[in-house]
Amino acid sequence: MYDPTVARLTYRALLGRRRAAILFVLPALLVALAVAVRAFAGADDQVASNVLGGFAIATMVPLIGVIAGTGAIGPEIDDGSIVYLLAKPVKRPTIIFTKLIVAIAVTMVFSALPTLVAGLILNGNGQQIAVAYTIAALVASIAYSALFLLLGTISRHAVVLGLVYALVWEALFGSLVPGARTLSVQQWSLAIAEKVGRDGAITSDVGMPLATVLLVGVTVAATWYAGQKLRTLKLAGEE
Repeated sequence: MYDPTVARLTYRALLGRRRAAILFVLPALLVALAVAVRAFAGADDQVASNVLGGFAIATMVPLIGVIAGTGAIGPEIDDGSIVYLLAKPVKRPTIIFTKLIVAIAVTMVFSALPTLVAGLILNGNGQQIAVAYTIAALVASIAYSALFLLLGTISRHAVVLGLVYALVWEALFGSLVPGARTLSVQQWSLAIAEKVGRDGAITSDVGMPLATVLLVGVTVAATWYAGQKLRTLKLAGEE
């Protein structure tokens, strides 16, 4: 289910000069923000939770997921270069699974590690806040990568759709409409973090059992459907 050649090509595409520069911007902003907040406010658990929850989990992780998930396959479909990959004796579900693993790895590195560093800067992992939000970033990276890889497979406007979901649905509707939070990867990951952090340090609108089921279900369903869509993909030259 994992092809090293596909993985190498995907890593090269995601970590090219321009895309890598974009990937570094948000983590750098998070760390810089953590340094500034710690310098002015000192070590405060509530402030640390607000920064990590409001910027890292709510903004940075989904945006990096959009870049990595859609970038793992979308550009190849758009420019037609995926035809060379599809011509190889590699099963299409294997292509999807390999690209998903790469997208997850990239998203985790550029989101979870900065979250941990920022958390340690903010309050030295008091109340287990840094570790809890890092685990939330790791978990969210998996679901976001699967969702946005699927979008990259089925739509030429995957980046726009991903940004709409991340910034409009999760950030806007998720903060205004209580029911929308149940269908939010952000809230599912926070449910995991809530169990790791000390009592009251982190809260989620979704219970742990439901969050786990939804995270696994969405990841598996999105990966499976992306594989099915790639099976039936018709390129411009084939029509």
